Amino acid sequence: MDSKNYHEDLSHIRSMMERSSRFISLSGLSGVVAGLTAVIGAVYVYFAFKREGIDYFDGDRNIFGIYLVKELLIIGILILVFAVLSGYIFTANKSKRKGLKIWDATTRRLLITFAVPLVAGGIFCLALLYHHLFVFIAPATLIFYGLALVSAERYTLTDIKYLGYCQIVLGLISLFILGWGLLFWTIGFGILHIVYGLIMHKKYK
Repeated sequence: MDSKNYHEDLSHIRSMMERSSRFISLSGLSGVVAGLTAVIGAVYVYFAFKREGIDYFDGDRNIFGIYLVKELLIIGILILVFAVLSGYIFTANKSKRKGLKIWDATTRRLLITFAVPLVAGGIFCLALLYHHLFVFIAPATLIFYGLALVSAERYTLTDIKYLGYCQIVLGLISLFILGWGLLFWTIGFGILHIVYGLIMHKKYK
């Protein structure tokens, strides 16, 4: 009996330490919504290409006009904002159900750790945009986003690093297959997010 209570106490202490040192309320559904949003955005971009007379899947190296690039940038920002907002809503609801605070010292450390590679990557992509090196933007976003996820792993669920590794590998591969950024971007931000979100929802619901 004493042994059973001892193990229960250890389990309780371990749970309390996990709660205090890691942000464990990330919602798997937020990943699914972010992925679906990215897929919808990719479909819009594909038809935007068609509108401009660009057949994305014909394998040609197409040259994008500056106005089309600006439109793609706006779409990317809208997708990011919607994904972040939906992620916050799902995560806040999950935290409320578990009786956990969504904003605390651990959350702040998580956001800072996540933001550093993400902001650096954003500035790097702006430099690519400035120099009209559009073909490298999709690989760069995948790589820096993956680095942000791997960095944030120490303050949240450890599973998130595997999503980060997949994003990094996908971005590196796309560097050697330039011109197919939209396809890799859809796989990384769309399909991988959906798969990851479903797995996390089933595992931690």
